[in-house]
Amino acid sequence: MSELAPPQPMRPLGSSDITVSSLAWGMWRFEGTADDGHALINAALESGINFFDTADIYGFNGTDGFGDAESLLGTIFASNPGLREKIVLSSKGGIMPPLPYDSSDAYLTSAIDASLARLKTDYLDLWLIHRPDILTHPQEIAATLQKAMDAGKIRAAGVSNFTNAQTLALQSFLDVPLVSTQPEFSPLCLTPIENGEFDLAMQHNLTIMAWSPLGGGRIANPASARETAVANALDNVAERFSVSRTAAAYSWAMVHPARPIPIIGSQNADRIREAAQAYEITWTRQAWYDVLVASRGEKLP
Repeated sequence: MSELAPPQPMRPLGSSDITVSSLAWGMWRFEGTADDGHALINAALESGINFFDTADIYGFNGTDGFGDAESLLGTIFASNPGLREKIVLSSKGGIMPPLPYDSSDAYLTSAIDASLARLKTDYLDLWLIHRPDILTHPQEIAATLQKAMDAGKIRAAGVSNFTNAQTLALQSFLDVPLVSTQPEFSPLCLTPIENGEFDLAMQHNLTIMAWSPLGGGRIANPASARETAVANALDNVAERFSVSRTAAAYSWAMVHPARPIPIIGSQNADRIREAAQAYEITWTRQAWYDVLVASRGEKLP
């Protein structure tokens, strides 16, 4: 049976000179004590994950907490010299409650500076526009990103939750290539396959950072016939390789030729370590398509 090439544990970030792990750890629920947070960071690093994803809005609960996840990480960096240099750090900005979005030069410039201050670092390896702001011309956004790169505040730039047209419009005004895009993708969310986003990423060498790769927890705890069918198809592979269903879900995403990087959302050290089992799986085309068909709920044409 035809086998799919497994992903390498490390790979380039788009066309940049930055090397990242093929799994990322997301910090949207990063909270608690600095000691607990440091333990989670160590669990990720020990599992071969050097790519960390945060955002200025992480920690916001609807009324307060804006920037809290970044501030906690900054406290940990300050207490552990040398830790920052072990991490490829990505953050995002542009969501400004209750607007909700602002990508004007004035706001994005202030957002980058505020993130750097909270994180207690001089630079971000990657910075993404978190959500598209319909009221800002992409030429203005491009100028802001270029200014931040020229100043050494960010090493590379990307987009999150952009349409293909929005990504191309922004790229047309940049002198340097965008390196990443961040859509929702999982065995339960096939949108980037169906809307051409993965094709665009392959065409323009954009690294895909897949958020919610476990379908918001529904893969681990299916509650519908469709979710159960997907879980069963994943279990067929997970059992063959003696790994968890969640590791199989990560791996299923990773072997697509666009090479998406699943962003692990767990704040449990054992779950973070468990994700590395994704590298132990070899997929056949049949098994991969079995998951896709289960998710679609109908055979492919």
